[in-house]
Amino acid sequence: MNYDDIINMKHPTSINHPRMSMNNRAAQFAPFAALKTHVDKISEAGRLTTQKRILDEDQRQVLNRVLNNLLINKKEHLSIMIDYFVEDEYKEGGSYVTVRGQFKDIDEINKRVILLDKTTILIDDIYHISILKD
Repeated sequence: MNYDDIINMKHPTSINHPRMSMNNRAAQFAPFAALKTHVDKISEAGRLTTQKRILDEDQRQVLNRVLNNLLINKKEHLSIMIDYFVEDEYKEGGSYVTVRGQFKDIDEINKRVILLDKTTILIDDIYHISILKD
């Protein structure tokens, strides 16, 4: 193929439509960002959360006994496992998380359990706590 006959011809220009600017031409090839947002919303809606369980009186008493036992023996830094509720940042509800660590103390002013690694857990969010055998 030989393009010698058209290589020096002037680019055709429409009589009916003005020439598009470089920015407008480039915008035609940009990704459609709204689609990504839509996909994010669909996956967020599909993500499951659970409601916080309310402890009954018996469960509260058991929790208080364990916390008192931990306070009495706090110098031993007992190994514990705590199941607690974490509120979701984006939608109603949350999820339950289990953490293992060594008990350090209870912050009675802020009502938090403090672990040796400086993790703090709000006592009102604790569903279950157990002392582990080493």
